[in-house]
Amino acid sequence: MSSEEGKLFVGGLNFNTDERALEDHFSSFGPISEVVVVKDRETQRSRGFGFITFTNPEHASNAMRAMNGESLDGRQIRVDHAGKSARGSRGGAFGSYERGRGYPRGKLLGKFDHGVRRRVAYYQGGYDRYSGGNYRDNYDN
Repeated sequence: MSSEEGKLFVGGLNFNTDERALEDHFSSFGPISEVVVVKDRETQRSRGFGFITFTNPEHASNAMRAMNGESLDGRQIRVDHAGKSARGSRGGAFGSYERGRGYPRGKLLGKFDHGVRRRVAYYQGGYDRYSGGNYRDNYDN
């Protein structure tokens, strides 16, 4: 049994909710092995979501069913199995991000800019922002 099976995502947290409050709220469903409230790296302020890992996946499922949509510290929370997207599977690097967005087809190539979470598109033989070249390089030949 993997510990990932008993791991829950908890979103919509009040920014003042800490690990202890989260554990206290969920501990009635069974033994908890880990509680994490995700914090901003620079400010150490809560990012409004966290993870709870139950020792037993059945306890996690019970907690998810009971707590999803409930109020915690004045905010309605969303509870789901960790790693499961609300939008479903994305299917690869671009997946649903590319579908239905109106990107042209053909010789369009793409890279994913992880710094700003957006797709960077360029045409084959054209400007590539990662090459260090200039868009005018192809015209100077």
